[in-house]
Amino acid sequence: MSYAVEVVIVALMTARTATAAPTRATGVPAPSSARRPALDWRIRFAALSLIWGFSFLLIKVGTEGYAPFQVTLGRLLSGTAVLAVAMMVRRERLPRTARTWGHLAVAAFFLNALPFSLFAYSELTIPSTLAGICNATSPLWGMALSLVALSEDRPTRRRVAGLGLGFLGVLTVLGAWQGFSGLDFSGTAMALLASLSYPVGWIYVRRTLAGSGSSTLALTGSQLFLGTAQIALVTPLFTSAPDGFPLLPTLAVVALGALGTGLAVLMQYGLVQEVGPTTAQMVTYFIPVIATAAGVALLGEQLTWNTPVGALIVLAGAALTQSRARKPKPGPLAPSRPTTERHPAQP
Repeated sequence: MSYAVEVVIVALMTARTATAAPTRATGVPAPSSARRPALDWRIRFAALSLIWGFSFLLIKVGTEGYAPFQVTLGRLLSGTAVLAVAMMVRRERLPRTARTWGHLAVAAFFLNALPFSLFAYSELTIPSTLAGICNATSPLWGMALSLVALSEDRPTRRRVAGLGLGFLGVLTVLGAWQGFSGLDFSGTAMALLASLSYPVGWIYVRRTLAGSGSSTLALTGSQLFLGTAQIALVTPLFTSAPDGFPLLPTLAVVALGALGTGLAVLMQYGLVQEVGPTTAQMVTYFIPVIATAAGVALLGEQLTWNTPVGALIVLAGAALTQSRARKPKPGPLAPSRPTTERHPAQP
């Protein structure tokens, strides 16, 4: 779903290709010689934005018939089933080492079990529009954490400005000048914690799964399976069996998993391979817009002026934190380096 599954697929592909795959100078993977999909990548990009943008509406509908842990369990079961079929079709092998499975269990907790459950619980008391906007703060949390945990990420004026602008947007969404009146603190806090959980898991994946030897699809499918097992152990302890299976909530949960946590992974995997992670991750900025439109149009959720304004500020801040300043090109008269000097990035 949304940034959750996106972070899973991009982080695992980054971890896998960081030490092996050749890249261009821009950091975008070299184009594959494989035949391109029949559908243009822009159409798949738009479909992915819609799938993840509607995820928060589906969570809200699912919680009308099931407990939050049950929504998360059904979602993970459906998503894992889709990836299991894809793995069988492509004859992917599961990870073989206990160490890899251990790291995947930790990643499953922070990237799937914990945030999925927190979002489901949060939408018991907050609108899906607010949950979708809270999800958009993940790049901000990720930038702040990466400055501490990843030595290769250095603070720049642009990124620090983006971080400050993003959190100003969060305060705008929450109506800080009004004393946060009418805001459900517990639900909002759970949604923000869910968005924080994603970059924690992403950083863990980058630090532990590089060079694991397994394919990205196998790692992602195994991770979802472990997340399903974790929630399956917890759900009976905190919920009772549902009295029935109401149609709309059941369809919402199945769609949430099969589309948002299954099919979307395969779509994002193809986009990253075709156009690179930078372009593929731009889908993040469309998700809160679609989530807000869906919540207002289909669920009748109320929208005050500060919510869309704050959301735009959040997205602008997130875009700044992900941007990089372009290096100036040498002029035509710039002296060339001696042939004995080597660039630090060259072998």
